[in-house]
Amino acid sequence: MTFLPMTRRRFLMTGAALGALPLVSRVSPAAAASLTAGFIYVGPRDDFGYNQSHAEGAAAIKDMPGLTITEEENVPESDAVVKTMESMIQLDGASLLFPTSFGYYSPFVVDTAKQYPDVQFRHCGGLWTPKDPANAGSYFGYIGTAQYICGIVAGHMTKSKKLGFVAAKPIPQVLMNINAYTLGAKSVDPSIQTQVIFTGDWAMPVKEAEAVNALVDQGADVLTCHVDSPKVFVQTAAGRGAYVTGYHTSQAPLAPQKYLTGAEWHWATIYKMFAEKALKGETLPNFVRGGLAEDFVKISPYGPAVTDAARKQADSVKAEVMKGDYAVIKGPLKDNKGNIVVAAGKAYPETAIELEKMDYLIEGVIGSTS
Repeated sequence: MTFLPMTRRRFLMTGAALGALPLVSRVSPAAAASLTAGFIYVGPRDDFGYNQSHAEGAAAIKDMPGLTITEEENVPESDAVVKTMESMIQLDGASLLFPTSFGYYSPFVVDTAKQYPDVQFRHCGGLWTPKDPANAGSYFGYIGTAQYICGIVAGHMTKSKKLGFVAAKPIPQVLMNINAYTLGAKSVDPSIQTQVIFTGDWAMPVKEAEAVNALVDQGADVLTCHVDSPKVFVQTAAGRGAYVTGYHTSQAPLAPQKYLTGAEWHWATIYKMFAEKALKGETLPNFVRGGLAEDFVKISPYGPAVTDAARKQADSVKAEVMKGDYAVIKGPLKDNKGNIVVAAGKAYPETAIELEKMDYLIEGVIGSTS
């Protein structure tokens, strides 16, 4: 009889559970001289977007002494992620897992963490609560202020005074990015407007291309987005002659002359922190968030078209942000229906819990949340 080796692919195909096989020896982060960390992505890790930003973070720490990295891409937000996590634990000896997609957390990460209390699970999205397993946790970044700085650059570069924003869904984080981007542009010229088109989901390249074309047809000459992979967005916008600011990671290689800058995640900071603590046997925090000042997010290098005036103002604001507690959302501020949403004298730094419930588009944004 021929026995085939148990690869991860065979493990997933057979649907094997961890209990069906003898446990391989793995080192707990609590006493780790060496450590295997697993990274799981919902899409391709070279998508020029959300997944690539995490893959770049993993790549940045892969040479840390004592650390081994294992990765799996294109894992759906279903019980498929449970099988992937179990195979990383069983076959790779992983004791620290990073399931990076928002939809992985509940019930998949939560239930799996309960099954394997000696494995640490850290999920991207800020969803962990004290009611969840102690060996689970969340991390995320505040990126609205980075979008504000990108909006400053866009405000300097637009000639039509019309910006375009292609977004997936009108949830608070997306609305924060739209509003922050617009406020940055309006700090340059209060007459600037942002037209937003919602596609309805995170990865809809055909609709994203259609939205870009519609925005350019309506006069927008600088565009940005909040979708999983900005690749089609950037290529379509640049192909129409528009400038772009990016999101998630740098899309400059896709449009070297039209890429102005971008708001990027810098997950390497977080992954390095978790790995270092695990290797030292230290307790891992359950909830971690940070912004530009904490190096959780960053600004893409400026493209060749960016003017000196744009650089100067953007750099000046970034220097203020790096001091901490910078507030993009402050009163008096109206929504695009004329209602006061932030009273005069009130300011919300990006850590303010009130921003987690944002349900409005500000004055100057053309679009609707419904």
